[in-house]
Amino acid sequence: MKGKPRTLLSQEGRAYRAQVSKLVLLARANRQLAGRVMVDVVAQAPDRRPRDLDNILKATLDALTHAGVWQDDSQIDRLLVERGAVSKPGRLLVAIHYEQE
Repeated sequence: MKGKPRTLLSQEGRAYRAQVSKLVLLARANRQLAGRVMVDVVAQAPDRRPRDLDNILKATLDALTHAGVWQDDSQIDRLLVERGAVSKPGRLLVAIHYEQE
């Protein structure tokens, strides 16, 4: 097979992308950011089991790219990830900071 390699997403991955897109629209953040951005993420796990914080980043940043928040996650100059309080059913709080050009 020639051309661009394809990434296959699981049904769960596609559902996550769709949910992120819906939340972006609800937050009225459905305009694509140009320029450099900074992203803060607070991960609130649903329970106290040990988890690696870095494992949440790829799917989250890719979903935000797919939702059109920015052209590409290479626009991120600073990425801060921290563990928050336990919160059922678990959630991510994402803040995106940018300077308008």
